[in-house]
Amino acid sequence: MGCYALSFGRKFMMKNNIKKLKLIIYYMFISQLPHSRYGIIFNTIRCWYLSDILKIMKKDKNNYFEPNIYIGNAEKVHIGKHCHINENCFLQGVTIGDHVLLAPNVSILNSGHEYADKSVPIILQGDTKEENPRIENNVWIGRNVVIMPNVTVEEGSIVGAGAVVTKDVKTFTVVGGVPAKLIKERI
Repeated sequence: MGCYALSFGRKFMMKNNIKKLKLIIYYMFISQLPHSRYGIIFNTIRCWYLSDILKIMKKDKNNYFEPNIYIGNAEKVHIGKHCHINENCFLQGVTIGDHVLLAPNVSILNSGHEYADKSVPIILQGDTKEENPRIENNVWIGRNVVIMPNVTVEEGSIVGAGAVVTKDVKTFTVVGGVPAKLIKERI
């Protein structure tokens, strides 16, 4: 029994180290490739790496994944097909459907900091439970949007630039502001 547990532990550590190495390669090389406007080959390499090596994106010739995108935990990021993820996005953890547009500088969070105990410094209280947001199919997220943990942005909706999304966004609506509020329904 002891040898089996030791062998299992080694395999687990080896698998974890390989995952970390794949992310290191992503950050050192793949994410630093030039923007696709300087050559579509750079996007092709990034998308290949995300779909075949990290296995976080569905394979599709129409995917765009631009440079300098932060992936918090490759096991908690899932991206559909025909998605355009622009530069400098922060994907802490999220499930993204098909035909989704993320403008530059979008931040999608899946946890925050505990702060309930006033007698303990916030930095010492730890993180909240991880709860991935969900972006459904056919959604457009504008520049500099922040999407908070455990939020669902439903199908066909649009989130205006600079919005902070703290609550679910209903199907075929346009929201904006801080915090994001309904602007109109898409007819």
